[in-house]
Amino acid sequence: MAKSSASFVCQTCGTPAPKWSGKCEACGGWNTITDEGAAPPIGASAGRRVKGRKFALEDLKSEDAPPPRRITGIAEFDRVTGGGLVPGSALLVGGDPGIGKSTIILQALGEYVKSGGHAIYISGEEAMAQVRMRAARMGLSDAPLMLGGATNVEDILATLEAGRAPGIVAIDSIQTLWTGALEAAPGTIAQVRTASFDLVRYAKTSGAALILVGHVTKDGQIAGPKAVEHLVDAVLYFEGERGHHFRVLRAVKNRFGPTDEIGVFEMTGKGLAEVANPSALFLGDRDSAAPGTAVFAGLEGTRPLLCEIQALVAASSFGTPRRAVVGWDTGRLAMILAVLDARAGVGIGGADVYLNVAGGLKIAEPAADLAAAAALVSSFGGEPLPRDTVFFGEISLSGDIRPVPQAELRLKEAAKLGFKAAYIPKGTKTDGAGLTLTEVTSVMDLLTFAGTGRARRSAVLDSNR
Repeated sequence: MAKSSASFVCQTCGTPAPKWSGKCEACGGWNTITDEGAAPPIGASAGRRVKGRKFALEDLKSEDAPPPRRITGIAEFDRVTGGGLVPGSALLVGGDPGIGKSTIILQALGEYVKSGGHAIYISGEEAMAQVRMRAARMGLSDAPLMLGGATNVEDILATLEAGRAPGIVAIDSIQTLWTGALEAAPGTIAQVRTASFDLVRYAKTSGAALILVGHVTKDGQIAGPKAVEHLVDAVLYFEGERGHHFRVLRAVKNRFGPTDEIGVFEMTGKGLAEVANPSALFLGDRDSAAPGTAVFAGLEGTRPLLCEIQALVAASSFGTPRRAVVGWDTGRLAMILAVLDARAGVGIGGADVYLNVAGGLKIAEPAADLAAAAALVSSFGGEPLPRDTVFFGEISLSGDIRPVPQAELRLKEAAKLGFKAAYIPKGTKTDGAGLTLTEVTSVMDLLTFAGTGRARRSAVLDSNR
């Protein structure tokens, strides 16, 4: 008889290992590999064959109506989920500790039951008194929401199956659950995978919409993503900076709606308030006419969003210029600086460069290249950009400005907020939405913002080399 072999798995990334080691070769984590029990003997089931049953095959044509959505009543939350929760679906919500995951879930369930729905909130981390205190602060004490406190999967399933199937059931959090079928500790990859599978199977059979709350690692990823994300239908990340009062709920996976959709909330003393016009929130009061600020007309999912990109170019005090970026990709900034030097001859590469997206928003869209380049050239030359102008466009390595999708939505959002002009890539198909359009062909066109201070700054940079 073949011997059983131990199963060593990294608890951070889920990568299996042939034996224990101090460092995971896949993610680089230390002391993350644990033994999750003995694997079944090789060839144990080779001598027997279980006969399966046949199932029906169908074509791609479907006469079924779209599944009805369960609207929570929070418009920003429903927007991110694709218009509401689908019966029998599973949703995973991740975010940093204290960012507001439990608050938004409790608030969504509270509004759902107020409209006549049936929902259950099961907490594996907080005591029932803590959940009630939060509900009282948000004005949800009178909401007919059922609460429960448990960490054993078998107990949770027995409780759910004993009564009427809920419309929505929330588990906070998946890392605290454990099942008696495994000897591994709660929070391990095996426990998270098994608990998630059992709960998702209950959601599929009962028709309840399942919401799972997950913690994130130090890299900002949901712990055990390979073991959980493929089991659920949608994955949402709750983002935000501790120093800012707003929060962004972002969809990175959604089988029933668009991905990269966002919902914006404002943290208040009574919970999370919806932000109907996030562009005005991220722009704020723009009274300063200092050089180095450009307004980017971006797009998050199906929502146009305007934000301010701030740049500061200063003389370097050391041999190696410093690069500091907040809210944007550092590699993207390095590429823009190289293109400005090589294709436009700006000579900005020897200076210290600081780039910030106002409000703590994180931008991953290539369309922000033109706005970032304009802010950099403006700061370097000391020439302020027009305050009533927006920028968008992708910069290629050749220095050309490429068109970006959904230009009409971007311009309409800018016009709604009172902007008068826009710098757009040449060849963009749009009627302008009432704005004065300036087509930009290459980064050479940005030299109009270099100003008279460019020669002076170049001399300062040369003197510091």
